[in-house]
Amino acid sequence: MLVHPQFDPVAFTIPIGPIDVFGLFTLGPFAIHWYGVMYLAAFLLFLVLGKYRVKKGLYPGWQTRDIDDLLFYGVLSVIIGGRLGYVLFYKPAYYLAHPLEILQPWHGGMSFHGGFIAALIAITFLAWQRKRPWLEFSDFIAPLIPLGLAAGRLGNFINGELWGRRTSEPWGMIFPQVDDLPRHPSQLYQFALEGVLLFVILWWFSARPKPRGAVSGLFLIGYGSFRFIVEYFRQPDNFLLPLALGLSMGQWLSLPMALAGIVMMVWAYRSAPSPR
Repeated sequence: MLVHPQFDPVAFTIPIGPIDVFGLFTLGPFAIHWYGVMYLAAFLLFLVLGKYRVKKGLYPGWQTRDIDDLLFYGVLSVIIGGRLGYVLFYKPAYYLAHPLEILQPWHGGMSFHGGFIAALIAITFLAWQRKRPWLEFSDFIAPLIPLGLAAGRLGNFINGELWGRRTSEPWGMIFPQVDDLPRHPSQLYQFALEGVLLFVILWWFSARPKPRGAVSGLFLIGYGSFRFIVEYFRQPDNFLLPLALGLSMGQWLSLPMALAGIVMMVWAYRSAPSPR
C-alpha cells in the first residue's frame, strides 16, 4: 500500500523577526514553503514559455516586454484574486468573523476560480491599454497556464492537502495525517489532467493559427471538464455543506467554464472561418 511521504512543507527558513505589524499580527521568522516555491516555478514557466511563443512569431506585433507586463499583472491577479475567491466562494462566514485572516494567505486558502476571474479583469485592462482585441490576449495566455496549475497541484501533494476520497484501487494512498485508509491521490490526478495533459493539448492546438477565441474556448472546455471529473475523486472540504444535485463547489464553478468554452469555440469557427 502506498503511503504519502510526509514531506516537510517548509523548504527553508529565513531567521528574521518576529516583527510586529501595527499590533495586528507578527511576521517572521520567514518560512519559505514548497507551495510558495511552486508558485515561483509557475510564474517562471509562464515567462519562459511566453517569450518562446513571441519568438515563434505566431502573434505578430507581440514583444518580449509584453510578457513582462503580463507576468506582473498575472502575479497580482493570481494572488489577490485567488485569495479573495477562496474567502468568498468557500468560507465567507468564517472570514467575516475573522477579517484580519484574509491578509494571511500563508495560512492556506487559494481558489483557482477566484484567480481566474481576477486574471480576466487584468487581461481586460491590458487589452484596453494596448488597444488590442481582448481575445488575442486570452488566446496567447491560455497555453501558458496549465503547467503553472501543475506546479500548484504538486505543491498540494507535497503539503499532503486536498487528498481524495477513500478507494480500494491498488494505487490508493494513505495520508497518515487523515487516517489509515487508502485514498485517491487526487492532487496527482489534477497535476496530470489539468496540468500536463491540458498543456499538451493547448500547445499542440495553438501551434498553428486558429480563429480568434478558439484557443481560449478550448482552455475553458479542458479545464472545466477535467476539474469536474477530478472532483468526483477529491474529498470535499469539511466546512462545505452538500450542494444541489450532489455536485461540489468546484464542480459548480467549473461547469459554466466548460459550457462557456463550447459556446466560444462554436462562435470562433462560425464568425471567422478563415485562420486569424
